[in-house]
Amino acid sequence: MTGSLDTPTTPPVPRVVLIYGVLGLVPFLAPPLVGLLAPDQSGLAGTALALYGGLILSFLGGARWGMAIGEDRPRAFTITVAMIPTVAGLDLLLLPPQAQTEKLLGLAAALALHLLWDLRSNGPPAWYPRLRILLTLGAMTGLIAGAIWLRS
Repeated sequence: MTGSLDTPTTPPVPRVVLIYGVLGLVPFLAPPLVGLLAPDQSGLAGTALALYGGLILSFLGGARWGMAIGEDRPRAFTITVAMIPTVAGLDLLLLPPQAQTEKLLGLAAALALHLLWDLRSNGPPAWYPRLRILLTLGAMTGLIAGAIWLRS
């Protein structure tokens, strides 16, 4: 079965990947809504959003690391660069609570940079860039909305 991001020139996004990927946007998009609907919960919603963003950034680095070690001769450069998202996510999460806006915007920027790396790489499957564009735009939307509406 195919997903809705399919084009005639590339293989389809596997349906299960598309479904879980889109469901993974809920924790990015729900916290800003919580901030709008229940402003007294903005701090908690912002913290949850930042933590999820950091986890996903680390997850993406781990996915790239996993692809690299799957090669017969893993490249040291790729293995090394794949560690950066985890360290960057941790650094951003360690910013003080009063830097919530910077934390969320930094995570959005880090996801954008990771997307650029994915778009310029030959390792992932042919359908992966299309999926990553959709998911990164959704995640960045939630993080930027959170930076605007959520205050600790």
